[in-house]
This record gives sequence, structure tokens and C-alpha cells, in this order.
Amino acid sequence: MLKARVLAPGACLAVLLSACGGQPTADVAAIPEGAEVKDLYIVDCLLPGQVRQLGNTTYMTPRRPVQTTAQDCRIRGGEYVAYDRANYKTALKVWLPAAEEGDAEAQNTVGEIFEQGLGTEPNFEVAALWYQRAAEQGHKGAQFNLGTLYEMGKGVPQDKQTALNWYRAAWGITDDSLVYRSDAQKALIAQAEMYTERQEQAVAAVTASATAAAVQAAEEKARLERELEDARASGSRQPLPTAVAATGAPAASGAAPAAQAPALREDLATPEPVNLQGKNFGRYYALVIGNGDYTYLDKLATSVSDAQRVGEVLRNRYGFQVKMVTNGDDASLLRALNQMNSELTPEDNLLIYYTGWGNRRESGNYEVGYWLPVNSEPPPDDTYWVPTSQISSHLARLPAKRIMVVADSSFAGLLADNPAFLLASSAAQLNSEAYVSLRFPNRARLLMTSGKDCPLPATDNARSSVFADAFIEVLQSNDAVLTAPALYLDMIEKLESRQPELAPEFKAIKRAGDEVGDFFFVALPS
Repeated sequence: MLKARVLAPGACLAVLLSACGGQPTADVAAIPEGAEVKDLYIVDCLLPGQVRQLGNTTYMTPRRPVQTTAQDCRIRGGEYVAYDRANYKTALKVWLPAAEEGDAEAQNTVGEIFEQGLGTEPNFEVAALWYQRAAEQGHKGAQFNLGTLYEMGKGVPQDKQTALNWYRAAWGITDDSLVYRSDAQKALIAQAEMYTERQEQAVAAVTASATAAAVQAAEEKARLERELEDARASGSRQPLPTAVAATGAPAASGAAPAAQAPALREDLATPEPVNLQGKNFGRYYALVIGNGDYTYLDKLATSVSDAQRVGEVLRNRYGFQVKMVTNGDDASLLRALNQMNSELTPEDNLLIYYTGWGNRRESGNYEVGYWLPVNSEPPPDDTYWVPTSQISSHLARLPAKRIMVVADSSFAGLLADNPAFLLASSAAQLNSEAYVSLRFPNRARLLMTSGKDCPLPATDNARSSVFADAFIEVLQSNDAVLTAPALYLDMIEKLESRQPELAPEFKAIKRAGDEVGDFFFVALPS
């Protein structure tokens, strides 16, 4: 589906139009004097051990691997290799010792290093082995990563049933049998219909059945755990026949939960968590980037105005705290991402919307993507281009529970299809209470992109992107909870009739901490 795309003058209709004027500006602080842009690049950092005392014994803890900025690594006395000189060997030097000691997070990271390649050919077989080790310890990210390898048949036999089992493990559903896509769709449809008035008379019977299934699932979970303990006692490293999860399948309630209006946020500087239908969705932040007034590349007429329109609907319709970056250089983009690290908490949500030039280049068996700030020079000079691998690395570092990137531009890399479509294929299913409950507990790192190297203007408005128009229209039409894949399907329907040459993509971002979660847009009461 993905093809290499190279910038060329006139590649988009918008490049011949004048941009929303003004000198490049951004509302984020400049990099401190004496610091370099690459100080804000994420690196694999090996922190020094800590001196600790236990009774009369003083000892040094092992060195700790982390992903952080080069500047932060230096401040903390860590060891790292500059981003542009790093490869899989230097990355393994940081993470492999902890992985071999049994640290699940390090094992998952080692798997991602082998899957990505980092300057060499990917080794999917070795990646699968490390993912397996971490997945068996219950690491959700590794369970998702292993599932994607089975789904695509990379390093392991292609087996979508096994892939679905690993996705289910990451979701926290006990896997009592292999589930085919058609069966899963029927189950979701049935669960969604329970919340309609036409199914009220069947609720009692369904509840009894679901309760019995939950009891059976708990018994099966206990049996599998006993098998796991026996296997460990015998020294076997064979995986369980089915994935062990912490909870059973979602049980139906006796009645649909009463809708609760989300809290109004009068002070957007300190947003309040959104509560709806008994769920705390957390606080909502947005980083909206619009680049149009390029110095060396063709200017884009839609980017700044689109960014402003998107920021407005997020702020007014959904109560996001919005940070705007317009016509930002590479320092501004990286600084804005880095600043979010100190603002977000583990229960927050972050939407990153980017509109501007992008580019893709082939690198071995996968593609490298770039966002192009306003100081970018034409290819092949990529000195000021921001690699999307750095965007992904920042997303992995940010503490927010749910992050979604929406790019009216290209964004490539080692990405896998979002497994939401293994379970549902309509917006109604994807917005159901059953589906929301399924995805709600897990972290998410999601991407939706227009698939083009720059925004395409609408046919009736040369200063408005057709992708941004569809995005805003879907958000404005929602008056409840809208999931990210449902947003994507609704946008596809609008774009097919307006700009059929667009090839939007919706995927989970690899090596960014995705755990098969979702992003939820919760509309404020009108």
C-alpha cells in the first residue's frame, strides 16, 4: 500500500498558491542559548547506577536503560550515541543486558530494535523471540507487537487467529477459544444491540448468560495459571496454549448505564477530567502545528488556516487545551513536543495535528518519514527535516495514556494495521459501549494520515484542505463518544466522493508504547 514519495515542485495543487502570510512564528520557547536542536532528539540512554545502603552494606545498582532526550541524558550523567550515528548495535548495548536479566520492558525494546533494523536489515525472527519472552510476562506492548508479526507473517507463520489471541491478551480478555473475524463481528454487534430499546426484553437473559460465562472464564483462568506454574517449575519455556489475561470478557449489565454529562471546563489552562457513562476519560490536550510559509520550499495556502480551524473545534467542541505552533522551524517542533512531557500525566490524552510538507524515503525494507519545518531545504538536503521516528520516540516517552497523531501529510515508518478492524468494520460497532469498554483501559499510540506529501485544497476553497474539512465535519457532527477508528471510517466516506486520489491511513504506531488502546473524542454538552 505504501510507496516511496519524493518532494517535487508542483506535487500538490496547493504549492502554487500563496501561504497565509507573516514571518515564521511559534508560541513555544526557543532552545536555550548554547544548546543544539539535536539536544532534543530522543536517544537510547544508559544511566549510571545509584549508590544505595542496606544496613551496613553499601552497593551500586545496575545501570538503567531509558529513552530520553540527549540533553537530559547528559544532565543525568548517562551514556548515549548521537541520534544520527546510532544503529542497532549501539542501541542493543543499552538495552540487551537488562533484557537478558528478564526485564520485560527491555525485552520488548530489544524486540523493537531487531524489528526496526536501525541501520541494518530487520531480523523479524529474533524480534519475535524477544517479544515472546516479554509477552509471556504480561507486557501489553509486547503482546501487541507479537500479534502484529503473526498478523503480517513476519518472522513467524502468518496466523491471524494467533494474532487475535495476542491482541485479546493485551486487551485483557481471557481467550477461551480461537475467534474468527466474522464471529468477533457478530459478538460485537450483539453486545451493541443490547443497549438499544428494541433489546430491553432480552437483557435479563443475556446478563445471566454473561455472568455464567464470566464464572467459567475465571475457572479457566485459574486452570491456565496452574499450568503456567507447573511449566515454570519444570523449567519449560513453552508458551501457554492460550493467552492468560487479568480479567474475563466484558459482562453485560442489567441496563444501559445512564449517560452523564462531561464536566464543563471553564478554565482551559487547567482542564478538568472528562467523565461520561461512569468512565473517567482524563484531561485533553492538543498540539496543533500548521506550516505553510516555507523559506525554501513552495508555500502552502491551507496549512495555517486549517490548523486554526482544527484548534477551534477541539477547543470549543471538545474542551481541549490547545497549544498552537504556526510556521515553526525544526527547533520549535521538537521544543513543543519536549514541553508536553512536563505537562501531561499518565491519565491524560494528547492529540497532535500536523499540516505541512512531508516526505518519505525508502530505507531497507521499510520507509522513513519526515515532517518538514519551514526552514527545510529541498531534497536531498535533509539537515532540518524532522524524522518521524523522532516523533514516535517522543510519543513513547510522553506519559499520556492516549495519544493520536493526525497528519495532513505523509508519515511513514514501521507501522502495522490497527487491530480494531479485526473486531469491527462499521462506525456503529466502533462507537458501541461494548467496544469502548474493551479498549478503554489500555494505552494508545495511533496515527491517521492523509497519505500525501502535502495538504490538497478543497475544490470549492483553495485555502481549505479537503482532509481538514472532513476531519472537522466529523468532529462537529458528533454529540457523544467518537472512537478514532470510527472517525477514520466516517472520514473515508466523505473523502471518497471529494478527493478519491487520497489514500488515508489509520494505524498503530510501533515503538511508541501502543497497547491496543484507542482515542476517544468526548463532545461537550451543547
